[in-house]
Amino acid sequence: MIRFEHVSKRYPGGQQALADVNFHITPGSLVFLTGHSGAGKSTLLRLIMMLERASRGQVIVNGRNLNRLPDRQAPQVRQQIGMIFQDHKLLTDKTVHDNVALPLMIAGMRYGEIRKRVRAALDKVGLLSREKSWPLALSGGEQQRVGIARAIVAMPPLLLADEPTGNLDPELSWELFGLFREVCDQGVTVLIASHDLELVRRMACRTLVLSKGRLVDDVFTRPAVAG
Repeated sequence: MIRFEHVSKRYPGGQQALADVNFHITPGSLVFLTGHSGAGKSTLLRLIMMLERASRGQVIVNGRNLNRLPDRQAPQVRQQIGMIFQDHKLLTDKTVHDNVALPLMIAGMRYGEIRKRVRAALDKVGLLSREKSWPLALSGGEQQRVGIARAIVAMPPLLLADEPTGNLDPELSWELFGLFREVCDQGVTVLIASHDLELVRRMACRTLVLSKGRLVDDVFTRPAVAG
């Protein structure tokens, strides 16, 4: 699903964000991406979204070499990816239903199908009863769950999350990570950038570790055992 082959990213001015990164994520996997602030996590996700271009190497997503695609095909690539942000990015002048429906409306889907998919996505994240609410009437955890519903409503094969639990308490963070596992169990490939090492360890999943732009570890974490 995702393959990085000797990928480097250097920004104008000389900042080296990624250096010779190599990994392969198979379809249907749940993988965490960790590292210190500035390690390159967000840059890596932006390369997958075609929001940035690699300076060197190959970024291959769902069998397509992104470095060989023209910029005009970037929207087509992004339609196959659900993206979740730390700050939700919800439209405060639209209801929960309309926020989740937005990707489907942009795609030109018929209203009846949109309504069915939106309600199914909201039900998945436990917010079907809030579909007519306004985002500012929701708690931070509820807003993040709306963001997840919006990301999965189009049933993309790939889901990316950039620090999705950064503003939440540990209990809500654990609940959201459980939702990501459920999404993965339905066949979606999930890649989550997170600095919360304790929660990542509890999830017991494959973890890619970045440090100063380099991939320094690729391990399957195991939950700590009380001694």
